[in-house]
Amino acid sequence: MGNDGGSIPTRRELVKNAARALNTAELKEKLIEAQTHAWTFDPLSNRPLVAPIVSDSSGTLYNKDSIIEYLLPADPDVSNKEKDEVLQGKVKGLRDVVEVKFTVVKEGKEEMRVCPITSKELGAHTKAVYLVPCGHAFSEVAIREVKGEACVECNEPFKTEDIISILPVAKEEIERLAKRAEKLKESGLTHSLKKAPGSKKKRKAAEAENGTEGKITTNGDKAEAVSEKTKARLAENGNGAAQSRSGTSTPVSNGIKNSATASLTAKVLSEQEERNKRRKLAQNDNINSLFSNKGYDAQKQKGGDFMTRGFSLPRKN
Repeated sequence: MGNDGGSIPTRRELVKNAARALNTAELKEKLIEAQTHAWTFDPLSNRPLVAPIVSDSSGTLYNKDSIIEYLLPADPDVSNKEKDEVLQGKVKGLRDVVEVKFTVVKEGKEEMRVCPITSKELGAHTKAVYLVPCGHAFSEVAIREVKGEACVECNEPFKTEDIISILPVAKEEIERLAKRAEKLKESGLTHSLKKAPGSKKKRKAAEAENGTEGKITTNGDKAEAVSEKTKARLAENGNGAAQSRSGTSTPVSNGIKNSATASLTAKVLSEQEERNKRRKLAQNDNINSLFSNKGYDAQKQKGGDFMTRGFSLPRKN
């Protein structure tokens, strides 16, 4: 680079504008954009949020079928690393999520989620909450002003700490929800206030250490009846798990008491089976026949079509 009449530009000449911090208006606009995306799309599947919608202990919204698909036995060829990073261990079963029940109002072809008390649209511009365990959603202002400890929609009682903010932004609110989740875990409860799986075993182990196991099993008939019921449940769970790994959807749905969840699980299983079929068809003999490992022979390919016919140089005499 020289003797050509040119010049070498310096960094000061190339970089005209130095990097600067975003101002308050730009930060707010960026936050609203992120909130709008979180209110519209499922973070696990990147598909639009459609009912039924569920939420974990941190207030994040998901499609229920995405959660069921995540909880089903994983395909060894498919990695769930990205989904694990999104959930961060907060969802290990359907008891760790609560179905959020929104009041939907239609305006032409568009549907809006609104607060049933204030009629405000719930979204990026309005702070919204839902109640555990019923799952009804309201605006935060309505819950703060309406005094009482029962849901105005279904009259189910709730506690103040069980008011969950939807997609919280404030650091204090995020910390409050995290502390609530830790407290429930220590009590052997899940986000939906149902008992966590394995909590009975932990309690029995603690009672055995304290020497109270003999008091509980003094009645031989009751202990035998409990053991028989436990064996029957374990047998049912074992059969359901074995059949779910084989790829059939009917046995899994039979083990679910909620009919809506059972039908949704069957739908997710059928979609998984369809995807597996497509993956297998993509590796069939017809496609593999287009590729050859024996090399290219120009003489043999002269009569082929435009895909298989090649070009060869004439031999020199």
